[in-house]
Amino acid sequence: MDTAFLITAFVTLFVVIDPIGMTPLFVALTQGSSAARRRAIALRACVTSALILIAFAAFGEAVLGFIGISMPAFRIAGGVLLFLTALDMLFERRTKRRQGQADEAEEDEGDDPSIFPLAIPLIAGPGAIASVILLVGQQPGPEGLAMVVGVMLSLVLLVFLMFLTGSILERALGKVGINVVTRLLGMLLAALAVQFVLDGLRGFGLAG
Repeated sequence: MDTAFLITAFVTLFVVIDPIGMTPLFVALTQGSSAARRRAIALRACVTSALILIAFAAFGEAVLGFIGISMPAFRIAGGVLLFLTALDMLFERRTKRRQGQADEAEEDEGDDPSIFPLAIPLIAGPGAIASVILLVGQQPGPEGLAMVVGVMLSLVLLVFLMFLTGSILERALGKVGINVVTRLLGMLLAALAVQFVLDGLRGFGLAG
């Protein structure tokens, strides 16, 4: 087993996925949800993102190429969708929707952030997808694929464990603190979305 490659893969995916930085974002996106629903959202997001990353690790760019989508186009699409979520966070649209649902027996499943934006593009985003494709390319063969998938799964598990601590963080910050963090993260998400779009344009040779 190539220990140096395992360390490289872990550091690369840790920086790209950023389990620690994802936790306050998860709290902001699930503000007002019950503990059970928050766990369900965390589980769906992590399982979905893991399956997506496994698929791209196994089949690489052929998955996108088969349906005629380039990686730059994927980055631009992810950036646009992420920017819409950032607007929701900045103008409290998501919070208002949740407050209006507080007295209902069940929350609207259409407002479930587990698939978008948590699984895609935050956990299994263009950066993570590109990383697993490149890492498998560096270590071709079944052994390399197994190592990359193993490292990726360990990081997704870490993300899930960090998500489970979200309620503790929410209690520590309080309602005002969460609102402040939500606005700040909305700004950061907007900037990240613009960066995704710029990276995509650069991939097409349209930006310096």
